[in-house]
Parts: sequence; structure tokens; C-alpha cells
Amino acid sequence: MLLLGGCEGNVTPIKTLLDDPGRFDGQVVRIAGDVTGSVGILGYGAYQVDDGTGTITVVSERGGAPRQGGKVGVEGTFHAAFTLKTETAAVLVEKRRHTP
Repeated sequence: MLLLGGCEGNVTPIKTLLDDPGRFDGQVVRIAGDVTGSVGILGYGAYQVDDGTGTITVVSERGGAPRQGGKVGVEGTFHAAFTLKTETAAVLVEKRRHTP
């Protein structure tokens, strides 16, 4: 928790990730924002984070998903699926989560 708290200055805007997904594919990045949708079952979860510049889906393999409406900071591996015209499909696989 302290490690992430000290790294808040290293947060990447979601728009930056989605505008150039190939640059960040497979890289560990940090984001922060509001949880706009979430689903979790048996410790697994998926949730969307909106930082005001864009929205990305975060997948959690442990710890489930935070509640919708909460604020969250996430460190994870960015994976770009595809870009089609103006839309980019991407996901962040959560490594660590904190409350900003």
C-alpha cells in the first residue's frame, strides 16, 4: 500500500493508453479513477475505471472487484486487444489495487 501511495505521480491517463496501445502493450502501468461498473464472483472480478480521460476494463484474478461508484488506483499489465477506427479494446490485468 505504501509503495502505491508514493507512486501516484506516475499515474498514466487512460486516454494516453488507448491513443497509443501498441506502445504500452505488455507494460506495467498505473491508473486511478472512478469505478463505473463491476462484477465479481468467487474472488475473481472485472470492473471499469473512468479517470475523466477515458474508460478501461480491469481484470482481477484475486480480491474480486471494488464496488461501483468507488475510487480506485490500480497497477497492472496493460494488454491491447485491437484498434478499429476510433475504438481501442484493451484490458488491464490487476497486480495491485489501492484507494487513492
